[in-house]
Amino acid sequence: MVREFKLPDVGEGVAEGELVSWLVEEGDTVTEDQPVAEVETDKALVEVPAPVDGTVRELRYEEGDVIPVGDVFVTFDVAGEERDQPTDEEQERASEPAGEGTADAETSTDAGGDETAGSPGATGTDTAEPAAPQDRVFAPPRARKLARKEGIDLSSVAGSGPGGRITAADVRAAIDGGGSGESQAGQSAAEGESAEATTDSSAGTATGTEEAASTATEADAGGAETGATTSSTATGATPSKPPEGLEAADRDRTLATPATRRIADEEEVDIDAVPTDEERDGEAFVTPEAVREYAKAQKRAQEADREAVEAGEPVGDAAKGTEFAPGERERREPYTGVRKRIAEAMVESKYTAPHVSHHDDADVTDLVDARAELKPRAEERGIRLTYMPFIIKAVVAALNEHPEMNAVLDEENDEIVYRDYYNIGIATATDVGLMVPVLENADEKGLLQLASEMNELVQKARERTISPDELQGSTFTITNIGGIGGEYATPIINYPEAGILAIGEISRKPRVVADDDGTESIEPRSVMTLSASFDHRLIDGAVGAQFTNTVIEYLENPHLLLLE
Repeated sequence: MVREFKLPDVGEGVAEGELVSWLVEEGDTVTEDQPVAEVETDKALVEVPAPVDGTVRELRYEEGDVIPVGDVFVTFDVAGEERDQPTDEEQERASEPAGEGTADAETSTDAGGDETAGSPGATGTDTAEPAAPQDRVFAPPRARKLARKEGIDLSSVAGSGPGGRITAADVRAAIDGGGSGESQAGQSAAEGESAEATTDSSAGTATGTEEAASTATEADAGGAETGATTSSTATGATPSKPPEGLEAADRDRTLATPATRRIADEEEVDIDAVPTDEERDGEAFVTPEAVREYAKAQKRAQEADREAVEAGEPVGDAAKGTEFAPGERERREPYTGVRKRIAEAMVESKYTAPHVSHHDDADVTDLVDARAELKPRAEERGIRLTYMPFIIKAVVAALNEHPEMNAVLDEENDEIVYRDYYNIGIATATDVGLMVPVLENADEKGLLQLASEMNELVQKARERTISPDELQGSTFTITNIGGIGGEYATPIINYPEAGILAIGEISRKPRVVADDDGTESIEPRSVMTLSASFDHRLIDGAVGAQFTNTVIEYLENPHLLLLE
């Protein structure tokens, strides 16, 4: 029989989705729950699974098409299964006059004269089940889009990612005539750059630019380094020589954890080229730190070689929006999906809620010391501890003392809804725009649990594997502008929430400090800047200032968080 498959409701309130890529081709054999397509909604990128075991009969949409929820977008041949209703295609055929080649359903043929299994009346006939194709192509949407744009046949590209998965670097190598892309170990996608911030000069989290709010780690001796500072010049061009001081390896086999391989894939680094002295069972073993160090070294080499790139040649993904053909003065891209939804939400928030912003700073010298002391203990448990879990705890404590900031205005019923639960949104920059993963019931969790769950959510958002449910239900949002050295901002409220807090960088500044005997002196201190925006319909200026002061009190005295 022929089974029609309609685009399901992939998220609350989603009416349509853009078909990013097909994961199968017509004639492929699929099993139930096997992903057949990637669809981007206004909330997230989701994989749509097959509803049955069978063979792909017809793909009814092209990649890039927008499909309304409920429309048939793929059909399957399912042997031995009865159906009650004919398909739309069969109804159309039934209404046509009988003609040559259609008199006998069991021997009906297409225009080419071939027997057509699965045509009307063919159910139950003995048909050979198509064999699974041996040339399945595994590639993320970004790589597929680049290949379509440049006219590259993905089946001819050798993938250097885990399991032979084709990366964008492999496609760019094919465009440049470089073959499989396995030599492109040094290429790093701008949107996948991990911000290795911070010491005292950074807030320790990198939301708001290339990285999510929780992804910062300690910078090297050279200072805080973010994806924003390197992405415009350090992507796309392969170094002509190995990174200075870090010789590339050339192994046929490398042992690494799945998480390490995922990092290598994100950084578009050939894991077999990452140098290492560690071994497991006699085989080379690569750690996440080794991958990141190698990627950073490659970027430095690319930066040194970038001037050798031919004039006008696009430089990887950094050229997005500026990559023009000769003589072309402008280029248009579809304004759809997540980016469009983000814009609509921003407009709704800005033009619905009258925004007021309050700015202040906090002396977080004791917080920096506390985090430095606890970080090694967290690493022993496999958890990367940034400043953000401390900030979340401080915000929750302040929300508890100032419930107006955790409220929402129900305009339809003219009611203010106060909420006794604390779901904290973490604004996260991804390659398609800003997403806000939600930490539910943050008041019930300790620092390490907050850190672990936040890291996982942020990673899923960056990989576009986060579910719509994990992006909903926040009561207050935190965003970080410190990852790129920002101090103050006027953040837009994540409507319909009542407020949002922007965290600036932590930097060393002179401050007047009073000793116990009252003697004052000027000392260098670690200072964090804060910017709180709130809905002036609900929050008076005094309340907004008091809320910010409470957050500052907890950040300046981190031992108070032990009471929360």
